[in-house]
Order: sequence, then C-alpha cells, then structure tokens
Amino acid sequence: MVSAASDKLVGHLRALVGRRFVVTAAGRAAAYAQGYRTGGGPVALVVRPGSLVELWRVFKACIAADHIVIAQAANTSLTGGSTPNGVYDRPVVIINTLRIRGVFPIRGGAQVICLAGSTLNDLERVLSPLGREPHSVIGSSCIGASVIGGVCNNSGGALVQRGPAYTEYALFAHVDAYGEVHLVNHLGLKLGDDAEAALRRLEEKRFSEDDIADDGHAASAAVDYADIVRAIDEPSPARFNADPRRLFEASGSAGKVLVFAVRLDTFARPDHAATFYIGTNDTAELTELRRRFLSGARSLPVSGEYIHREAFDVAARYGKDTVLAIRTLGTERLPWLFWIKDRIDRLAAATRLLPRQPSDRLLQFCAKLLPQHLPSRMRDFRDRYEHHLILKVADRGVGEARSLLDAMFPSASGAAFECERGEAQQAMLHRFAVAGGAVRYRAIHPKRVGAIVAIDVALPRNEGDWFEKLPQDIEAQLVGKLYYGHFFCHVFHQDYLVRTGVDPVALEHRILQLLDARGAEYPAEHNVGHLYLAKPVLADHYCRLDPANCLNPGIGGMDRSRHYGAQAEGSRAPVASIQPSS
Repeated sequence: MVSAASDKLVGHLRALVGRRFVVTAAGRAAAYAQGYRTGGGPVALVVRPGSLVELWRVFKACIAADHIVIAQAANTSLTGGSTPNGVYDRPVVIINTLRIRGVFPIRGGAQVICLAGSTLNDLERVLSPLGREPHSVIGSSCIGASVIGGVCNNSGGALVQRGPAYTEYALFAHVDAYGEVHLVNHLGLKLGDDAEAALRRLEEKRFSEDDIADDGHAASAAVDYADIVRAIDEPSPARFNADPRRLFEASGSAGKVLVFAVRLDTFARPDHAATFYIGTNDTAELTELRRRFLSGARSLPVSGEYIHREAFDVAARYGKDTVLAIRTLGTERLPWLFWIKDRIDRLAAATRLLPRQPSDRLLQFCAKLLPQHLPSRMRDFRDRYEHHLILKVADRGVGEARSLLDAMFPSASGAAFECERGEAQQAMLHRFAVAGGAVRYRAIHPKRVGAIVAIDVALPRNEGDWFEKLPQDIEAQLVGKLYYGHFFCHVFHQDYLVRTGVDPVALEHRILQLLDARGAEYPAEHNVGHLYLAKPVLADHYCRLDPANCLNPGIGGMDRSRHYGAQAEGSRAPVASIQPSS
C-alpha cells in the first residue's frame, strides 16, 4: 500500500509516534479511510499521534514530505469530508486525533478548552458536575463525534437558543502559500512563543486564569443567534454552512487548517424543563405556533424537533434497537457498539461468505423480538396526525408554553399533551433514531432501495409553506421520503429512499434545483464534504486558510491540485495569509 515516495515518511512517523500508531495495511486503514455514510478511498498511511507535540511534529513531517493531509477524529462525517475521495496528485495521509483528549473548564466552567480529539461525550461528562451543558446534547454525541469536528464542520445542533457550533478562539496549524507551516495561537491564552513548549504547556494545563484574555471575540454563536432566529420575516435562512457570519479561521474550516484546541462557551443547565408533544394534519398550525413562539414569547424554546409520519414509522421499526441501546446503556457506550458493528461488517465483507452488512440484519431480527418501546400516547398521535413536533421549554418558558398551547389546541386539525418524564425521553430518542433508521431500511431492503439521497436544508425564515411537495415524476423514483429537523430554525433533514435502478446523482440535482427556487441554502449543518459544491464565499474561506491546497483538497468540489491549479490565478486566490501570533 505504501509507495516509494512514502517509505521515508513512514519510518520518520514511526520514530515520532511509535510503530503501532502508524497504519499502512489497507485492511486496517479502511476503518479510517471509509466514511460513516459516504466517501472513502486509498491512503498512503494513517497516523495516530498521542499528544499535541506529536501532532505538530507529524503534521510538519507530512507537509515537508509533500503529502496531502486529511485530519480526522471520530470519522462521523455524513458528507465524506473527513476521508479521501477520488484521485489526488500527491499521496494522502490521514492524521487521526482521537488519542489526544483533554477538556479544561475555565472561568468557573462558563467556558471550556477542548483538545484535538475530545468528544462531545467527554465534554458532557466534564460539564455535568458543574451544572453546565455544551452547545449540543444528544445527536452527534451518540456516535462519538468530536468537539473540534463540530466547529470545523459548521455542525448545527437542535438547540434553538445556541445556533451552530462556532468559536473565534482556536489554536491551529496553518500552511502558507509557500508551503511553510505556522502555529497560530488565537486561543486567547498566553502560552509563549516557542511552538512545542506552548503545546506542552496547554496539554499539561500549566496555565492560570490570569493567562486567559478576553479580546472581544465570540466563543459561541449564542451571542447573536436569538435575534437571528427571531427575525421570522427575513427572506433568508437562520443558519447554513456557507453563512459568512460563521466562517472564522477554524470555524467552518472543513479540515483546511489543523486544529489543536478550541475555546467554547458552555451553558447553564435549566432548573426546570417540560416537553410537549404536538400533532396536527395542518402544517399551517405548526407555522402559526412557530411564529407565536419566536415573535411573542419572552423565552425561546430549548428545542423544537419536527418529525413526519413516514419518518416516525421508519424510526419506530428500523431505529428501535438504537433507542433501546441508548436508553439501556447510555450515549457514552454507543460509539463502542458502532465500532463493533463496523468490525463485524468489514470482516463479513472480507470473507465474502456472509451477506452484506450482516450486523444490520441481526440487529433488526433481534429488535422484532423486543416489546413495544414507544409510549401509547405517541402511537395514538401517529395514527391520528401526519405532522409531529416535540417541543422542549425551560424555566419561565414552561408557563408561557402551556398558555400558548392551551390557546391553540385542541383544534379541528391537531392536539397536544405535556409529556411525562419517560415520554419526553422516548420522544427525543425516537426523533434521533430517524437518520439511522433510513440507513437500516436500505441495508434490509437492498433490492428496493438503491441509494439514499440525504439533504440537510435551511429554508428562509419567512417560509410559510415549508413542507415539501414533489412533482409526480420525482415521487415515482422514490421508495419513500423522510422529513425531520429543527423546526424553529427552519433546518430540515430530508432523506430520500431512491428506487434501485434510478440515478441518485441526477435525482439529487433535480431536487436541489427545486430548493434553489425556494431560496433555500444547503447544506445547513453537515458541511459540503464531497457531496456539495462550495459556494464562492465558502471556497474563498478555504483558499485563504490553505492557499497551497495541502489539506483536504477537493472538498466542496474544488480543485485538488497544488495551489488549486488555475483557480490560484483567479478570484479565489488568497489576498493574504493568516498571520501567526503567540
């Protein structure tokens, strides 16, 4: 697998991190080189540094050896953005950062510094005793996603008040237009001028509160997102991947810089919360509810998760084992279960004696034997109503929500109830299980479903007719379509189960044209990866971060060659390199 050009680099990296942490065998490398849902390709090697200093040395060695670098943590990208894809003009190295863990609360827990491989589970575990929460709860944390991956990939999250993952504080390595590597300390933390000494000092937590600076930068999107999401008459989306307001150095970088650490806000855990379950057959009722909450309520909801009946049914049948696993084992064990599942499927594929994805078939069979897991009131609403909304509110917002819902429901088209504690948990877990349910459906029915076209889309804030109506010729190419998402932000996940024999790329292009006509933005929160074209503002961001095109080339459909080939001569050429600071 290793070419002659990479032989010398392999020896160097083994000396830096140890032989066991440099992977050259194709079989072992596949776990890192294949995407969670899409993407993947051959790599020269995978290296797994165990400290920030090792990460710095490894990165410099790879750039000096003229190798492309793709940085990766948990490899949970849904759009293939943390794995290779296609043909490159230089050998590709994946640097996996999961061994580099560290979560350091600062400012009494009001903020936190997270190192390169820290996961959302790590962050939740550290913050819980402090009565604080991270930007995101449940969702990506269940599959072991990293904190920095969320920041780099514009991850959205379900929480209305907090907006997308975002910070203007980061410590990262940047390659300038001449191929020189710089360590850029914009963490707002005094660490000194020597790169390796600074990295050791950070990792060993040898700093005090006096070393932390406030320079007016934001450590989350929450500083202005409430005003943005409340502007319900604006003809633009509240949040989306190419939003220029959320592109700042590491934030939205998509692997075009190598991030060592980020500094983020945390959020106080509410004293009291309540969850309401709303069902209706009239989308206008949900539109009116959204407008009343966002324009009139003093307290924004914590979350408002939409799920359509068809998505409800797929999650109920094909996501049942996921819900039960989380409820029984907790989110912290789910990444381990995913790891085991992946290894079983890879082993089966290598032997060629078992059907594809045997783990899905086994889990689905076992799930059928287990008792009903959804509360009776949810199942009753499923039978009565097409559209469902899981509304969570907190503290003074609880009373406001009760009054507003009492004024609207029951109606001729809908009803609502306040969830008991167990119902609230089941409702949110059920909503989370939709995406995995679609993947399971395809695995169980390969003769019916040839592909899944998964689009996460941000609709304009003033869009009243938000529920998609497809032309009949598109409907005929689908086995089913799943609609779910973050209703108050008007961010929707739309998964299309494409019939076998249908060209999924052509179908996706047709659907995207319809979304363009509605003024939508996409992707909304999963980054462009290798599935979407980067719009000019995003492409310019990438070029400024990585003018030599050494990191993650080809992201967003961009040129893969050094200095972006002909693009380096045009409008996307960087006007200035990022300036290092200590």
